[in-house]
Amino acid sequence: MNKNNTIRLAILDMYDGHPNQGMRCIIDSIMQFSNVMKFEIFDVRSKCELPEIEKYDIYISTGGPGNPLEGDGIWDTKYYQFIDSLMAWNKENEEKKHVLFICHSFQMACKHFGLAEITKRKGTSFGVMKIKKTVDGQDDPLYEGLNNPFYTIDSRDYQVVQPKLNVFKKYGAKILSLEKMRDKVQYERAIMAVRFTDHFVGTQFHPEADPISFISHLRNKEAKDKIRKMKGKRKFRNMLEDLLDDDKIYMTNETIIPNFLKVAVNDLLKTKK
Repeated sequence: MNKNNTIRLAILDMYDGHPNQGMRCIIDSIMQFSNVMKFEIFDVRSKCELPEIEKYDIYISTGGPGNPLEGDGIWDTKYYQFIDSLMAWNKENEEKKHVLFICHSFQMACKHFGLAEITKRKGTSFGVMKIKKTVDGQDDPLYEGLNNPFYTIDSRDYQVVQPKLNVFKKYGAKILSLEKMRDKVQYERAIMAVRFTDHFVGTQFHPEADPISFISHLRNKEAKDKIRKMKGKRKFRNMLEDLLDDDKIYMTNETIIPNFLKVAVNDLLKTKK
């Protein structure tokens, strides 16, 4: 924490220059803590920007487009080195750095730590998804206040599967939630969230997404037609109903990132010099 005791948060922008409503949603959640926190955005993929570790206390690494297994050999190498530096900091210092990985960043983190396989899905997953907490997830502070199952926005062409339990044990990592059961297809359920360490956590889905941002996406006729064709008319209508249900997407949006920030802020206030 810096000298004036203001908590500083760095948003690691992984959108690769693409405009994205997700950034607005993340900032909306952060602004709930504006009395104790300031934030700054770093463009990781387009400009290879990364913050100085000593200057920031909390990190949110966003989702983004593309293949999580590929980079240009520059920004991705520096990103992985940065994550390793945060891990090293937490081993050596009482005052911990807290990190939330979202979607693309989550996949990259799972790859980097060797926790599971990252594979391309048979088809794009996009829209409202039902998520099931694991036993560990039911007790994790990230999910406090959420129903089980809960609903969220999913948007991905890749998935995290085939967990390597010996590596999970090495890090003390835990699977917090899984993809819904799909009765008609024999595909492995994807891992939807992982507690990497006490201070690192990540979600495959988009906890920041709110109905407004999703509906804004549907204003694009091409995007709307594509989703309707992919899901079919009935599932498309059901998805629109789920978007407006107060106990579904609204609940997730109002719970997960605020929970992450609440835990991080309380921990930092306890350990600040």
